[in-house]
Amino acid sequence: MQSVLEKIDAIILCGGKGERLASVSEGRPKALIDVAGRPFIDILMDDLLRYGLKRFILSVGYLREQIKSHFSQTDLLVEFSEEDAPLGTGGAIKKAAAYTRSSSFLVVNGDSICRTDLLKFYNFHIEKNGVLSMVLAKPLPGEDYGIVEMDESQRITRFAEKTKSGPASLINAGIYFINKEIISQMPGRDAFSLEYELFPKIVRLGCYGFSSKSPLIDIGTPERLARANILLAE
Repeated sequence: MQSVLEKIDAIILCGGKGERLASVSEGRPKALIDVAGRPFIDILMDDLLRYGLKRFILSVGYLREQIKSHFSQTDLLVEFSEEDAPLGTGGAIKKAAAYTRSSSFLVVNGDSICRTDLLKFYNFHIEKNGVLSMVLAKPLPGEDYGIVEMDESQRITRFAEKTKSGPASLINAGIYFINKEIISQMPGRDAFSLEYELFPKIVRLGCYGFSSKSPLIDIGTPERLARANILLAE
């Protein structure tokens, strides 16, 4: 059965240096670090493929040749948006968006996973008719995350980046459906932050939060990597 997501492009952000993982990365980019016995990017891609997504743009920078080599023998439709200098989350999406063909596209972080029904999420995005929808998850106790506030219609009213989260908080899980029209709202320069420099600007245009019951699993630090190994092995 065909999926409506077959025609939606997916951008995966894989350009980070992963400096906090230097002690365990063994010279590999974060996306290729083994988690539960597999390169993390393969776990992430399998999650996307099961919903029918077919075309992927990988935003790569640090140790990019390793990631390109990893996909050199695949029959998947993979293209690479290459960063010669760090562009930040916003700049990376802006550059990678030039490779997309769909009028809206999915964006996921290459170093985290929050298992979400992407078909329901896409239908939510279409139904709300906003410019951006993001997956929201429950935070880990005591960790700093980007907190998101919504009204009763699930429209986002405020972004509060990197604050201590409470038990009722919802955090940005780093998974987005973005309408291409947003590109015109992005700063003119190449490098900028999605969270700090774009989100506050576009909140008035209609951004919505889709709550997930799944945990946000990221591999950004050795401690979080150890936790990911346990959770994803299950």
